[in-house]
Amino acid sequence: MNRVPMTVKGEQSLRDELKRLKSDDRPRVIAAIADAREHGDLKENAEYHAAREQQSFIEGRIQEIESKLSGSQVIDITKIEKSGKVLFGTTLTLINTDTEETVRYQIVGEDEADIKAGKLSISSPIARALVGKEEGDVVQVTIPSGTVEYEIDLVEHI
Repeated sequence: MNRVPMTVKGEQSLRDELKRLKSDDRPRVIAAIADAREHGDLKENAEYHAAREQQSFIEGRIQEIESKLSGSQVIDITKIEKSGKVLFGTTLTLINTDTEETVRYQIVGEDEADIKAGKLSISSPIARALVGKEEGDVVQVTIPSGTVEYEIDLVEHI
């Protein structure tokens, strides 16, 4: 089985969601189903069908999270010796060599990715082009709109 990399924050986020689903959402939906059953005919009971659909979603999400956690490899970048190399979990400051614009990204697992929050998926073209490179390297990244050249200004283990 391939282990899927995940940051410590990503793992905690999934564990928090799992706890909420099991301790809050699941009991609430079970109670809603029981309440809807008391209203009689289930064939035409929209509340019952909506609650059953929500229950199905919650149970599916619980299984999905448990599967992701069991197949994950949690990487704590703060415990890895700083080498100036781009690794999974590092936070990078990049300079666009054409525009001199500076951007910051953290390389994270696929489930944690959020480009607006500066979190790049390890499987994204930008992350794949950067992993293994070092501070000071200039990297050409192919993106849908063409090619962008970045200089790796800073690699942080935070």
